[in-house]
Amino acid sequence: MACRIFFLCSFLTGLFGCGGAKEDSSLPKVGYVLHVQDETLEEAKRGFYDALSDAGYEDGKTVKLIYQNANGEISTLNNILDYFLAQKVALIATNPTVATIAAIGKTKTIPVCMMVSPRPDLAKLETTNGTVPPNLFGVYETLAYIDTSVALIKQVFPNAVRVGTIYNTSEPNSVNSMERLKSTCAKLGLQLETVGVNTSNETQQAAQALVGKKIDVFFALPDNIIFSSFETIQKALSDKNVPIVTSEIGLVKRGALLAYGADLYEWGRQAGVAAARALKGEKNLAPEEVKIRKRVYNALTLRAMNLTIPSGFDDIATRDLMKK
Repeated sequence: MACRIFFLCSFLTGLFGCGGAKEDSSLPKVGYVLHVQDETLEEAKRGFYDALSDAGYEDGKTVKLIYQNANGEISTLNNILDYFLAQKVALIATNPTVATIAAIGKTKTIPVCMMVSPRPDLAKLETTNGTVPPNLFGVYETLAYIDTSVALIKQVFPNAVRVGTIYNTSEPNSVNSMERLKSTCAKLGLQLETVGVNTSNETQQAAQALVGKKIDVFFALPDNIIFSSFETIQKALSDKNVPIVTSEIGLVKRGALLAYGADLYEWGRQAGVAAARALKGEKNLAPEEVKIRKRVYNALTLRAMNLTIPSGFDDIATRDLMKK
């Protein structure tokens, strides 16, 4: 009985803050929403928090950070945003695209700091007259990086003919990326095989279908479904010795062979710097393009596949050690 009472008290303390020091209600509140739980996307969150801390915004001391995860559920995402509004947050940070779109749909006045998202026009975030919502700022990516990433396939695998990819048919960013990939592959003389999915439960079968089409290389698109089920996809492909090239550095850490693209930690840091400026009262902030892109590879995957990488790439493990 005593144990049950202790558990209930602990739960209520965590939920309502009872029994602890009273929170300073004068602190500005920042709501951070992550649409889906994923270690790659978490890198951007870590960078965002670090940038705020470096700018003097320490959680519980100079700012109140409210973190919420929607676990891929749109209804939960909307409830989280409603909660942020009820809490009268000074700023909403969104990661990735789906969360940004939902936040802009909820408020036209509270600043929304985007990250891990394409340029506003590509994400269908522009208003009817072609302008960016005045409360939207943060950091975006273009689709041009896909061209450079695909060019790596020709550089590293000169004999490759078929490239496979999986895309989310219900996510505009994923569809746009797939179309850009298709166009770039055609220009480089590569044949693209695609499989569309709607949930992460379909990715294993999709990967196996691509293996059945004798693909030489798999290209992992910047897609929430890919992020959340990457290990499943990787297992199906590695069993047949199919290398994974991507534009997402975080996926290289998780086992993809190589990537050219934005460093999500640095992406989050850049967004955090912009958010700190907003919290300090700067007005008329606008979305800006991500600044840091890198070429990285996974040395363990490289050895397992008995491959070599041209110069100009950093080992992802070495790169991460240098950050610490």
